[in-house]
Amino acid sequence: MKEIKKKFGENMKFHRQEQHLSQEELADRCSLHRTYISSVERGERNISLENIIIISRALDITPTELLRGIE
Repeated sequence: MKEIKKKFGENMKFHRQEQHLSQEELADRCSLHRTYISSVERGERNISLENIIIISRALDITPTELLRGIE
């Protein structure tokens, strides 16, 4: 389970950085706290489906892109 959360966090961080967004900017777009974004990126959180959708919309990508490489 840890590897799944870690891979998701890596994907999220990649897309955030690709758009030159800080964690705080992404958090603002999602109406989430910056520390939540940080802990998801580090693979410490078991993120909800609702937040996956919120984050993917904020990054203007599909949820599938955040789940890429997770089997």
